[in-house]
Amino acid sequence: MANIISDETMEYVGILAKLELSLEEKEAARHDMERMLDYIDKLNELDTSGVEPMSHIFPVDNVFREDVVTNGDDRENILKNAPEQKDGAFKVPKTVE
Repeated sequence: MANIISDETMEYVGILAKLELSLEEKEAARHDMERMLDYIDKLNELDTSGVEPMSHIFPVDNVFREDVVTNGDDRENILKNAPEQKDGAFKVPKTVE
């Protein structure tokens, strides 16, 4: 095990995560964190010089549809629901002085 996590680091992580852990829970969390860091170190040993970075494991193209207006400008019908209107818009009470 190359990665050793100190008591101070565990306390700091607990404060950041807003966790109150018992001694047994702290030791279990320390062991888990050390194992994770060891695994990351092992991954860093891999030669990735020929591997292109990717954002997704599957080839994903733009899956968004075109932004096409389907309902048009129906301002008159929309403003029929307004309690008050002014210059083709909803009139609302002033909220900022």
